[in-house]
Amino acid sequence: MVVEPGTADAAARDVAEGAAVVLARRAGAAVVARGRARGQLERVRWGAYLPTVPSQGRARDTRRRALARIEAVHAQLSVPHWFSHESAALLWGCATVGLSEQVHITQPTRPTGARQALVRHHGELPAAQRAQARGFPVTALERTVVDCAATLSADRALVVADSALRLGADRLAVADLVRGRAGGRGVVAARAVLARADGRSESPGETLVRYHLHDQGLPEPDLQVEVRTRLGRAFLDLGWVAHRVGVEFDGFVKYSGELGSTAPEAVFAEKRRQDAVEDEGWRVLRVTWDDLRAPRALAARVARALARGPRFRP
Repeated sequence: MVVEPGTADAAARDVAEGAAVVLARRAGAAVVARGRARGQLERVRWGAYLPTVPSQGRARDTRRRALARIEAVHAQLSVPHWFSHESAALLWGCATVGLSEQVHITQPTRPTGARQALVRHHGELPAAQRAQARGFPVTALERTVVDCAATLSADRALVVADSALRLGADRLAVADLVRGRAGGRGVVAARAVLARADGRSESPGETLVRYHLHDQGLPEPDLQVEVRTRLGRAFLDLGWVAHRVGVEFDGFVKYSGELGSTAPEAVFAEKRRQDAVEDEGWRVLRVTWDDLRAPRALAARVARALARGPRFRP
């Protein structure tokens, strides 16, 4: 919600109650100055401010500020536009990593000037490639995937593509869009990303593990590998069935209590589950965000496990 014109007191109440974006031109310079002096507002882009709230972790804070910038840009622009590229991916609910402070739009008219951290892509956008997400005009999900695959680094693009497929993006429609760009900038990179995209990947961490292992020359794992155990069916994030080696990506959320249990309960349940899987002869390697910062060491660790094979043959 953008703060609408009104009295200074009303704007101040909106700040206190956590309105999403406060525009200086609407709230008034006095309200903005007072909010910043009190530590209630932080600047997210030219003329736009966000109420300060307790940190929810770096990744969530970054997404919150990115969405606020999108909201501010939409309120500040008068030309027809559609949010595109990584900005559209955010609005669609796709996973992202390494978000920049840039907001991307596609507009039919040529830009007449530059705004801070606003990237304007110029060109006609066919009606079939336009949509709405979270109440904002955006490029269609399939178009968003292709734009990201053609412009982002391969790892960041694969995270978007995996999550978009999981959200329901039509792979055939994505392929058609890529074919329609034959010879264009970024098409070779986009083909490579989309050839590896898999909607079964359930988190950015899982995608990045797969990306780095492939980059280091390891054989492609299967995803969401089913293992029948004494406790019932278990599913490993990644696995090589012939070797009985699995990889589980451990993000903070799994143990934070956000999934409906306390952290100790989550840790205990995960240990029981892993013990049951290992009772079937599997080796289970646990990987964290820190491991992704050293992809060669991670690949070497997985390679050693594959060379050793099953713990035993049940």
